[in-house]
Amino acid sequence: MLINRRFYIAVVVTVLCLIIAAKSPFLFTIAQFLLLGVVGLSLYEILVLFAHKGTIIECVRECPERLSNGDENEIKIHIFNHYVFPVALEIIDELPAIFQRRDVSFRLQMDKKSEKVLKYVLTPVQRGEYKFGAVNVFVSTRIGFISRRFKFAEDFNTKVYPSFIFLQQYAIKASSNRLTQTGNKKIKRIGQQLEPDQIKDYVKGDDFRVINWKATARRNKLMITVFQDERAQNLFCIIDNGRTMQSAFNRMTLLDYSINASLALAYIAMLKGDNTGLITFERKIDTFIAPARNHLQMKNFQEALYHQQTAFAESDYFSLFKQINVSVKNRSLLLIFTNFDSALSVSRHLNYLKMIAKRHTVLVVFFENFEIEALAGKKPENKVDVYESTIAHKLLYEKRLIMNRLKRNNILTLLTHPANLTVNLINKYLDIKERGNW
Repeated sequence: MLINRRFYIAVVVTVLCLIIAAKSPFLFTIAQFLLLGVVGLSLYEILVLFAHKGTIIECVRECPERLSNGDENEIKIHIFNHYVFPVALEIIDELPAIFQRRDVSFRLQMDKKSEKVLKYVLTPVQRGEYKFGAVNVFVSTRIGFISRRFKFAEDFNTKVYPSFIFLQQYAIKASSNRLTQTGNKKIKRIGQQLEPDQIKDYVKGDDFRVINWKATARRNKLMITVFQDERAQNLFCIIDNGRTMQSAFNRMTLLDYSINASLALAYIAMLKGDNTGLITFERKIDTFIAPARNHLQMKNFQEALYHQQTAFAESDYFSLFKQINVSVKNRSLLLIFTNFDSALSVSRHLNYLKMIAKRHTVLVVFFENFEIEALAGKKPENKVDVYESTIAHKLLYEKRLIMNRLKRNNILTLLTHPANLTVNLINKYLDIKERGNW
């Protein structure tokens, strides 16, 4: 049982009336009746709230077994009132401690024998296991002096996986061939997984949509283009788990942005008929999944990426080179997600990247720093601002030098904001795909 603030207010008002009416018998009598009313109403509320035994209030939290990292996940609370009179409710859900939120509470009125569904959203920014506490329901009558507490759904655990909601959105758009607009960036259409094979004479029953009008004009008879399936190519998403990937944007690390983008790209690549594999590394190779194009591959990706964490040391690109040299025999497109901050950091790894690029097409994906860009664009107002702006322009210039240096060594690059990573990455992949075999 809990005593509400309304009860204390009523008591304070009653005591003040008693003090004021101490010298007036008439007013004192009224104050006494007021005191009796407060006590009587409180006892009545206790009686009607606690007299009923059994299931009077039911509450069920509807939470997915898996939450999607970086996305809005909807949580529902179903509440049932079995009292035979209207009640006032306050519902407080105990969220996992990692959210550092204490504001998920609802106040509502419910009619007798009724039910309601409450909704709110959670946006996790870190993978792992999350533990929910109880759903606390405080019930009072319309008097509001006393509340009865009910406790439901204690110790519920759920896991936060790499963004599968984001992946499902791409799947829906891709299946309907509507990958045309996401955010403020355009994505090219997927198209058909066919490539021209030969031109032959039209035969009754052939699809008129494949008529080759140029050949028809030259030959003066109907000609059609025969298509064949594109030859499957291999693609690897290679994720650097080193310390540089610990940097955060909108509370999510660069590692998590890379993981989400890898899943989306793997799905698109499979739609295009390519085999997709996965490598994660830091001081050693953590994960190696051979390229494939079956329905289990995406599940393998999600399970492998769920456990990935950044290290506190710089990654070893020599280990990466050895693994690729031994395990990746066929020429492949290698997308390396990393974050080069300086020309010196590139110099330490450039030789290994060059050796990898001799046998494969390498695309290095690294990130722009929006805070540095903000400093560079800020108008200086004092000496400190001038110093910060100069350093910021130097760092931005160094990023461009890194891009040019990699390009000179036949290494493709993609420099992007974390928020635009997935869209820009898919566009880059489709550009490379359109050029033919990599």
